[in-house]
Amino acid sequence: MKGERTGQLERVALVSTPWPLYNRPSIQLGALKAYLKAQFPELKVQALHVYLKVAECIGYKLYRAISERTWLAESVYAALLFSERTKEIEKVFYREARGKPHLRKIDFKTLTSHVRDVSDSFINSVDWGHCRLAAFSICLCQLTSSLYFIKRIKQKFPDLAIVIGGSMFAGDSTRNLFQVFPEIDFVVNGEGELPLSQLVRHLIDSQSREDIPPIPGVVTRNAARDSTPAPFCQVEALSSLPPPDYDDYFHMLKTFSPQKTFFPTVPAEISRGCWWRRQQSAGKYSGCAFCNLNLQWDGYRSKSPIQVVSEIDHLTTKHKTLSVAFMDNLFPVKASREIFEQLGRLNKDFRFFGEMRASTPRRVLEAMQAAGMHEVQIGIEALSTRLLKKLNKGTTAIQNLEIMKHCEDLGIANVSNLILHFPGSDHHDVEETLQNLEFALPFRPLRFVHFWLGLGSPVWQDSRAFGLRAVFNHPNYAALFPPDISRSMRFMIQAYRGDLGHQRKLWQPVKKKVRAWKKAYAEIHKGSSRSPILSFRDGRDFLIIRQKRFKAEPLTHRLVGTSRTIYLFCQKHRSLKMILAHFPGVAEDRITPFLRMMVDKKLMFEENGKYLSLAVPVRP
Repeated sequence: MKGERTGQLERVALVSTPWPLYNRPSIQLGALKAYLKAQFPELKVQALHVYLKVAECIGYKLYRAISERTWLAESVYAALLFSERTKEIEKVFYREARGKPHLRKIDFKTLTSHVRDVSDSFINSVDWGHCRLAAFSICLCQLTSSLYFIKRIKQKFPDLAIVIGGSMFAGDSTRNLFQVFPEIDFVVNGEGELPLSQLVRHLIDSQSREDIPPIPGVVTRNAARDSTPAPFCQVEALSSLPPPDYDDYFHMLKTFSPQKTFFPTVPAEISRGCWWRRQQSAGKYSGCAFCNLNLQWDGYRSKSPIQVVSEIDHLTTKHKTLSVAFMDNLFPVKASREIFEQLGRLNKDFRFFGEMRASTPRRVLEAMQAAGMHEVQIGIEALSTRLLKKLNKGTTAIQNLEIMKHCEDLGIANVSNLILHFPGSDHHDVEETLQNLEFALPFRPLRFVHFWLGLGSPVWQDSRAFGLRAVFNHPNYAALFPPDISRSMRFMIQAYRGDLGHQRKLWQPVKKKVRAWKKAYAEIHKGSSRSPILSFRDGRDFLIIRQKRFKAEPLTHRLVGTSRTIYLFCQKHRSLKMILAHFPGVAEDRITPFLRMMVDKKLMFEENGKYLSLAVPVRP
């Protein structure tokens, strides 16, 4: 009978609601399920990929279009949670839907009705009566959907313990949470394996949630009144973790009609945390100034090469798929080359995606490409070294251009971002960006994104230092949530008063130039020829460089003798001092005019006395 309890913990439900990418199982659920199964072999652990069912029902194209925009995603379930606010929420949805082809003819009320039916049907299909714990992983775009499922499930099963965790609830975001959403019983602060397993163990031994003692990494209703954040409780070494368990996702996919099936991408992880973000002395911060992605981890840990290779071999063999997305915020410096060299020896035609720093050496990129790295997102963020310093990236424009060139050469799709409107950026940053964009035109265009303020990021923590006069919840939360909630909570997406209007005007020329870059790149690559825009062919003692142009005939350049060898020497950026030392028989007054000529012709890039050749070799 619904609502009754057996008194024994028979089953744990792990839940991921819309709107993650539908074509990937949840690595959060997969990792937690595998760990809980290893700790409690007799316990039934069910990973509920709700988002996959919703995507199948409303259509993959529509689901993808909604999932790509945070406010589109959050508005759908907000309307189901707070129907009295439908008019305000509709405005948010339609404003965000502008320019999205798949959403032009969508009626918001019809969409939310369809989503409600699918969601309620899913809730009714689960045997919550034999669960005493449901754990929700809540990341970006999953806030309102998770709250909807929690509220509906708790209405029918008030004794079911609800625990939440994930990147949306770290640090200050738990303030007033239990008062505002009384359906929630526990919050995991940080990664979930150890806190959740200890919570499960206490629920197995206890008949009442009130009898559970304090658990490291778990915030309770009483503990939430304490202003001190709950300490992390995380595994010391990732070697103790089993491979993620994605069986429930693939079982659900098999129930779909042939027209709705596809080959998923399998998520994998090599590491957790960010080695660029380190503990600093008081008043200092480390890591990227805009980033709040690592608030749920303390330090940086990585798996051994043999563990990574074994897991990927196991997952791709078991699920008969070759697409793998690495979920790391940052690959390990020392082990990456070995990992990808070993992956290459598996003799599988992998299709990898990963994120990395711009300082990644070419030899590592080559190992990645040989193993099957198809697409990367590099932490480029800016093409101005002045701005990169403000962003605390620890990289320079010449490093960014160099890795963009290497990706173009190796055939790796570079889907990296250019951050606009960063607080405190000025016309010097814009001018430097515009100048350096001229040298980036031969390479795959970057995507411009507008800076958004993340709760807990260095900019948020030290807002005055970045010129922000006030920080507060993003105004869209006031439209999505009733006033008593929006005023009581600190949400992950923040807004601010400062120089935003000035920044919008300031960066308009860059937006215009990036749009022109995308158009020119696409036009030049039209047709069967996919050869690079700027390329060279080596004639052993001479070099021919071909420079394609938008709506103009290509230019060709011939470099002979020492000019050729200098150009090839600068395939990796070199200082003038290094160039002179490498060519001791050539006078400086002969080398520097040649370098200046190459820069004037946009065949080389110069920054602070360092030079980078931009043409890539023509591949057979």
